[in-house]
Amino acid sequence: MPTFVTLDGLALRTPDGRRLFENLTLSLGAERTGLVGRNGIGKTSLLRAIAGELAPAAGSVTRRGTFGLLRQIVAPPAAATIAEVTGLAEPLDRLRRIAAGEATPDDVAEADWTLEARLSAALAELGLGGLDLQRPAASLSGGQLTRAALAAQIASAPDLLLLDEPTNNLDAEGRWLVAETLGGWRGGALVVSHDRALLRRMDRILELTSLGARVYGGGYELYAERRAAEDAAAARELADARAALGRVRRETQLAAERKARRDAAGRRARAKGDAPKMLLDAQAERAEATGGRQTRLADRLKAEAGERLAEAEAKVERVRRLAFELPPSGLPAGRTVLVFEQAGFAYGDGRPVLSDISLRMVGPERVAVSGPNGAGKTTLIRLAAGELAPSAGQVRLAVPAALIDQQTAMLRPEEPLLAAYRRFNPEATTNAAHAALARFLFRNRDADKPVGSLSGGERLRGALACVLCGQAPPQLLIVDEPTNHLDLDSLTAIEAALIAFDGALMAVSHDRDFLAAIGVEREIALPARSPSSGPR
Repeated sequence: MPTFVTLDGLALRTPDGRRLFENLTLSLGAERTGLVGRNGIGKTSLLRAIAGELAPAAGSVTRRGTFGLLRQIVAPPAAATIAEVTGLAEPLDRLRRIAAGEATPDDVAEADWTLEARLSAALAELGLGGLDLQRPAASLSGGQLTRAALAAQIASAPDLLLLDEPTNNLDAEGRWLVAETLGGWRGGALVVSHDRALLRRMDRILELTSLGARVYGGGYELYAERRAAEDAAAARELADARAALGRVRRETQLAAERKARRDAAGRRARAKGDAPKMLLDAQAERAEATGGRQTRLADRLKAEAGERLAEAEAKVERVRRLAFELPPSGLPAGRTVLVFEQAGFAYGDGRPVLSDISLRMVGPERVAVSGPNGAGKTTLIRLAAGELAPSAGQVRLAVPAALIDQQTAMLRPEEPLLAAYRRFNPEATTNAAHAALARFLFRNRDADKPVGSLSGGERLRGALACVLCGQAPPQLLIVDEPTNHLDLDSLTAIEAALIAFDGALMAVSHDRDFLAAIGVEREIALPARSPSSGPR
């Protein structure tokens, strides 16, 4: 298998000098590698270093092929075309000039004659057949633009694809198309993702942690199984090492106490004068020699136990594991929670977004709202939360509810998290606010961090703390794409918290693994709307 990249002792740091990781040695060839790790550990920085955009703090990157880097898509400039945003404007303009008879000798020499055919095939494979790349990029949804950018990279046929969260913001169909495309890719790929369905398509998983990097052969399930076994073994080894050190310390203390008692008895015997001085001196000399041997032995045993403990601690990542519980909602089992009766909604231009929606939620039921991007899912959950009034029919919300959207827009970027909590819960004292945030792992100074400095997972935890830890917790919790931008550890913690929540739950998510993990009982599937149907 050819090798396209060799990393030798690679270390990366942030612009302010913070260490991301060090001593990474790895080869990348024509296999698909999923790259996982906590937010902030350096996954995107590693992609940039491989692409030559980021200089290593130490070590080296050796490149032997061509590379295509797909970044996380941000809002494009208003006047930019799809071709410009995807990096294809120049080679496509060159082919246009040749077709129009306006080509220069350089155009003919540098032309990629089969680019248009390859691009057309890649766009069709990703569900964008016939897309006009001269359209404004802003006319596409974020998911469509991501797929168009991936098609551009596929068409460019690099040796190694470098993809940064390629399924974020994609609907279920888009996720499936990307996974299928990568499943058939025959070059190399390094894919940063928390999408478990996509990670199942990988040939191996590379995990970055504060301890370094580990490669696991196979897809997500094998990685998760082996990672859990390693964590359990490391935890057992650490517990055994701590217990061994404790035993040595106790035994050393007992030996020291026994010697002290013997020494005290010897001193008392000498004071009485009952035994000959020569005998007492010999006993004292033997006791001193024995005490010296015991001290040296105790020091050696403590040193060995300490070394074993240090080795065991070095195998356990020094991070705070995410684990938190949502407070009880007090929702009775038979209580009607939410009723839609032939409800519909239209914005100001009168074109319907939703129509004739009927549903009922009773007790701690769990419902998923699904459908392609633009189908009206966000509108439906805003109706459910009481943020919008229906244009037709009725929506009755019978219990306290809280909606947390995917941008956690309820939180203000410049606001400290503690202030945000007190804004939502003005009756809370400062101590009560600290206690509530600590329950969601924001302890001490973490509660004073500005919201804008928090990761996606931290913002979601902060939003949950703000809405769930007041005097009257909501009995219906509505979450909109909560898994976007979460690392796998944060995702697992959020799933564990939501499965333990005793209230009703309505979730919008394209992540089928997430919906299965939180115990969704039924699904409300919204059909796709035509492009002329108006805004969401």
